[in-house]
Amino acid sequence: MRRHLLSRRDTLHSLVVLSGTPSAAALALAASPSTARSAVGGLPSATHDASSPEWERLRERLFPGQRLIAGQEVIQLIVPLRAAYGASVPVKVVTKLPQQPQLYLRKLHVVVDKNPSPVAAVLDLTTEIGQADFETRLRVDEYSHVRVVGELSNGELHTDSRYVKTSGGCSAPPNRDSPHLIGKTLLRVAGDVKLGQLTTADVTVLHPNDTGFELNQVTVMYIPPHFVRTIKVSYDGRRLFDAELDFSVSENPTLRFNFVPRGHGELRAEVTDSKDGRFVGTLAI
Repeated sequence: MRRHLLSRRDTLHSLVVLSGTPSAAALALAASPSTARSAVGGLPSATHDASSPEWERLRERLFPGQRLIAGQEVIQLIVPLRAAYGASVPVKVVTKLPQQPQLYLRKLHVVVDKNPSPVAAVLDLTTEIGQADFETRLRVDEYSHVRVVGELSNGELHTDSRYVKTSGGCSAPPNRDSPHLIGKTLLRVAGDVKLGQLTTADVTVLHPNDTGFELNQVTVMYIPPHFVRTIKVSYDGRRLFDAELDFSVSENPTLRFNFVPRGHGELRAEVTDSKDGRFVGTLAI
């Protein structure tokens, strides 16, 4: 170890003597380990699509032997490179084709590679949503790739990913001011509704979405997991989508989605949680 430190010090001294001042290269050499190592999963970037050891293992379990087409021709993931709060990271999925019977997105998988429970959401979609764009907020436990995999009705799998710099999302305690409201399900439509046209709506479930990794500051015991498991949304009796969720979704889970109202009816969300709680929210259109 001493010989190694002396060698790096001597190298730095030689570079300083030659240039008169320590160059950036010299300082970098002095600070770096003797063997250069590349970043696992690729350099972190707001637009870099890369793999990780966690993803390679998960991919084989979720999509064994199947080809995943990387790129943004069909699907795009929008996530901030740096998120201020790991327990509430905004995630947006943008799709490039309309939901038409001849070809549509049948499923969306949202994954956080390094989370304790990496599969945050699986959405089973229909053509009734018109366009398969979704927004939500996720918990991210440590620096990780977040990714989406979209399955088309013809069987093709398209994927996009982003690297997110944040941490602590799965151990951050949620707000517990209104436990009596747990399960209340709210539906809201953005703007005016025009029959037969694409309409954006939100479904929110008031719920702590406890992960099991949060510490009760009074008892100093871990809070048992308790989170929204499914959200099934329909309009006028016609299914829009079914969402299977896990605690990687932030507290008070919210999904922003599209649908095409073909007449007056009721927007309805049926919710279950991990303790078999059942809740319903409705909105007349």
